[in-house]
Amino acid sequence: MELLLFDISPESPRESYLPTNHRSGSVNVTWEPDGVSFVIQGLTSLGERKLILFVVLLLGYIIILGGNSMIIFVASTDSKISSPMYFFLSNLSFVDIMYTTTTIPNMLSGLLTDLKTISVPGCFLQMYFFIQLAVTGRAILTVMAYDRYLAICDPLRYTAVMTRPVRLILIAGAWSFGAFCTLPPATMAWLRSYCGPYVVRHSWCDPSSVRRLVCGDSAVDNIVSLSFAMVALLSTGVLIFTSYVLIGLSMSRMGVAQRLKAVGTCAAHLIVVSISYGAASFVYISYRVGNFSPEVRIVVSVLYSALTPFLNPMIYSLRNKELRESIWRTMIRFRPASVSPRKDVTTVS
Repeated sequence: MELLLFDISPESPRESYLPTNHRSGSVNVTWEPDGVSFVIQGLTSLGERKLILFVVLLLGYIIILGGNSMIIFVASTDSKISSPMYFFLSNLSFVDIMYTTTTIPNMLSGLLTDLKTISVPGCFLQMYFFIQLAVTGRAILTVMAYDRYLAICDPLRYTAVMTRPVRLILIAGAWSFGAFCTLPPATMAWLRSYCGPYVVRHSWCDPSSVRRLVCGDSAVDNIVSLSFAMVALLSTGVLIFTSYVLIGLSMSRMGVAQRLKAVGTCAAHLIVVSISYGAASFVYISYRVGNFSPEVRIVVSVLYSALTPFLNPMIYSLRNKELRESIWRTMIRFRPASVSPRKDVTTVS
């Protein structure tokens, strides 16, 4: 899931990438949106290689939809995995599906067309949900870390604390936190005036790419966006780290058998968190230090945003025996009924 939500790429002059055959001008997209649309430039320079990227993204998107939908289905229909952990996991899978759906289909359609446009309201809705779902996913990972902390460090109170109302409150809090970190920068972006040509040099309405089209100085927008990005990053990161420090201290006082069981309980979530934050750090460093072409930056951002939604179902399925067995039971339950062999009857005359 993408973590560097608001300002992932360094600023560059608009003239360096906007085509010169468009008429310059300005428009306040709040009050005069009629007839105005953004042009999504995408990966126009890849040529025939766009077909290869299209196939890779399409297959990845199908796997994301199938794997995460399977987790949601088995978590909601199999009574044998009714623990809070699977409730949170199914919500994370739902967010992953919605998050990738805000970007990948647009990129797939852009790879098949030479010119792709998006309306002003559609662009800002896409931008809002892109940011909001990313932050919400981080918040759900934090809730899952708290769930693992309770299960290992305070197992006797786990069932009494993690009731259904509490689970619903935690999920509602995750969505509210996403909205809290998204609304201020998204509202500022919506209220801005934008100068033509309205070409977004990305495969979707990426916040930093759209911000470069603002008429005038956007320094305040950058500060606000970066501030809320840091709030989303640091608050979730610190809480997850604290949870695992407390889990580690509790495990140090356990016996070998209990310790192995605790490791198995936390392994999948810890792997997902490590991949997510590790990939985010790599992308941030590569964007700030590396000398990459704009097309490479777009591909890297797309692959990174799809990485954890793609890997989550695989990691949890491989590391969690209960989930594997539930998926297997579901597959057997919906398998076409086989015709039982006819028994031979021996008659005695």
